[in-house]
Amino acid sequence: MPEIFLKNVSKHFGRVVAVDRLDLQILSNAFVTLLGPSGCGKTTILRMIAGLETPTEGRITIGNKVVFDSDHGINLPPNKRDVGFLFQNYALWPHMTVYQNIAFGLENLKWSKNDIRSRIEELLAMLRIDQFENRYPSELSGGQQQRVAIARTLAPGPKVLFMDEPLSNLDAKLRMEMRAELKRLHRDTDSTIVYVTHDQQEAMTLSTMVCIIEKGQLQQYAPPLPMYNNPANLFVADFLGNPAMNFIDGHLTGDGVLSFAGLQARFSAFNAVTLGERDVTVGIRPEYVRIEKDGALEATVYSTLPSGMETTVKLEVNGVSLTSVVFGDVDFQVDRKVRFSFNKATVLFDRESGRTIARGALTLL
Repeated sequence: MPEIFLKNVSKHFGRVVAVDRLDLQILSNAFVTLLGPSGCGKTTILRMIAGLETPTEGRITIGNKVVFDSDHGINLPPNKRDVGFLFQNYALWPHMTVYQNIAFGLENLKWSKNDIRSRIEELLAMLRIDQFENRYPSELSGGQQQRVAIARTLAPGPKVLFMDEPLSNLDAKLRMEMRAELKRLHRDTDSTIVYVTHDQQEAMTLSTMVCIIEKGQLQQYAPPLPMYNNPANLFVADFLGNPAMNFIDGHLTGDGVLSFAGLQARFSAFNAVTLGERDVTVGIRPEYVRIEKDGALEATVYSTLPSGMETTVKLEVNGVSLTSVVFGDVDFQVDRKVRFSFNKATVLFDRESGRTIARGALTLL
């Protein structure tokens, strides 16, 4: 499968800059998710790689083939880029059976009937929809229609698969099932997949690499768990994680003493870094705010949201609100006093720029 390179790619719609000088490398067999809020430019990036949108400037390479170059006037159409596109609405022909929907593109490519039959049987078995071969789309569930759309996209054997929010029309239970199917599909086909979503849980669970976009600019490009633990800035830290990271204004002295939420602690960075005195934002993940009997600090329970597997607890500490996640089927009484402690990593952000300063541990003073 080919690698994809974007070099200095921009897209302007009049005065609006949808994508701003993007450099991106998508490795062979990667599952890369373009993640960000609505209107950030992620779908535009996907469409430019696929050839459905023409960049204003830059260069795009798929494998050894330059598919777009603004300086040399190269702009290959989608059918010359050897890619498959799975849309949000599955766009199945309602008057065709499952078999006919999958065969349609292959017939247009002049495949023989025997080759079409062999390829469709292979895909029907892979996606476990062989029993629906003669059904029409109206006779299928949303998840079954999704599998048919995937089979149709895979049928010609494209080198790259593009998926634009393909699960957004499904209910929550079915979305979870289809995430597992897509992850298995990636393993079974060894495809290079570029996926667009605004759902950070999808990005975390499916991707080998996540590309976070805000206002057309790349914020961070990294594997999901390293990005979760080491966000490049406040935007990335806030966008990844549910419940969201706790953010508390604080002040850091030159000797590493951190004041925040009426508390004082020594901050010890995990990596060598010059801290310096500055105003900071302290970031602590909810799972690292541990409610425990021998906790060093006291808080008041403001509200609880038990879900069975875990409980999200809102705490108040010296007039500051903190979110904690407690795993297990437990609950807490509102307005009750509880003990808690900070466990594991804390991230410091420069309050003015929003950039990450360091990740480290707190020792209360």
